Amino acid sequence: MKHLVIIGTVWPEPNSTAAGSRMLQLISLFQNNDYEITFLCSAAKSDFSFDLNHISIKTKSIQLNDSSFDTLIQELNPEIVLFDRFMMEEQYGWRVMENCPNALRVLDTEDLHFLRKARELAFKENRNLEFKDYLSDVFKREMASIYRCDLTLLISEYEMQLAKDVFKIDSSLLFYLPFLYEEIEKTTIEFSERKNFVSIGNFLHEPNWQTVLQLKKNWKTIKKNLPEAELHVYGAYVSEKAKQLHNEKEGFLIKGRAESVAEVYSKARVLLAPIPYGAGLKGKLFEAMQLGLPSVTTKMGAEAMNGDFPWNGFIATNDEDFIEKTVELYSNENVWETAQENGYTIIENRFKKQLFENQFMNQIELLLSDLEKHRNQNFMGSVLQHQSLQSTKYMSKWIEAKNS
Repeated sequence: MKHLVIIGTVWPEPNSTAAGSRMLQLISLFQNNDYEITFLCSAAKSDFSFDLNHISIKTKSIQLNDSSFDTLIQELNPEIVLFDRFMMEEQYGWRVMENCPNALRVLDTEDLHFLRKARELAFKENRNLEFKDYLSDVFKREMASIYRCDLTLLISEYEMQLAKDVFKIDSSLLFYLPFLYEEIEKTTIEFSERKNFVSIGNFLHEPNWQTVLQLKKNWKTIKKNLPEAELHVYGAYVSEKAKQLHNEKEGFLIKGRAESVAEVYSKARVLLAPIPYGAGLKGKLFEAMQLGLPSVTTKMGAEAMNGDFPWNGFIATNDEDFIEKTVELYSNENVWETAQENGYTIIENRFKKQLFENQFMNQIELLLSDLEKHRNQNFMGSVLQHQSLQSTKYMSKWIEAKNS
């Protein structure tokens, strides 16, 4: 039985973040292919952390900037090490390389952080994105991490195109692996049995907060057209500034953490997601499609999700369009039912697990079978492993020496 070690930024919280759900999907892929899995993390567990031991995953807490990790990774001796985001590769990648040089190193980006940062900068300066916005310190760090790894997982077709066509990363270093879903169970709760709007998103994630602000700006006009409707805003880790937006008279309700997304979605008629910027795929929209909840979003929200298939609702181009489409989808049963079916079609044709599992595992086995050849072709990765470019390694060693 092969051994996979995952080094996580945080302990997965699938009920709080799309990243948590994504991690459990990756774990499921490897478990289905008979991998033993150990999950390592330096963060503290929360009350909402998923119990990985419940699904037969071994777990260990690790320390930052501490050579105890070297001993642990040698003992575990994995065939594969997966880094959850580039920051984990920066912190632990060189230790893995030194202590388990034959382990396949895989980076799961979650989404391209430099892309999200570039879009955030342009959004906050109220201008169009420019190429120079990409070229931040985050870009350089994330790119270096991609090259140092043997394989990088990208969740979005748009990000695959950006990585290959714009930044000329060789396709042998990349693999497109989106959100995955096994089987669709179509909801039996009809249009007439539902009411109100819902929005959802972890409040610690800045694009989610900006989405709530967009909703607040447009809600009065929507409410004027639909006086009986309410907007229920759910999300983990509600901030004080978010609580101040709560207004029962306006029907704009900050609800906090959703105990069950499926239950919340089953009661609502429409999901609203006027996402102004971001990267990757949007978990809230993915879940809405699989649970039969139509949505109104933006081009940014729908990016790389529906391909050539019609959206499960509407993709609005501006505030006025968003308001108009929101009222139409909420009010028109025929439009709503068509939108719901569109969502099922997107999930079935673009995110079904069976479309990706075999290809992904075959790629993993191919790399394991001749890792030396693969690394020799990735000469940029070899350059970035040179000691003169390993500032993170020596910073870590300095911190460790200082702490001792």
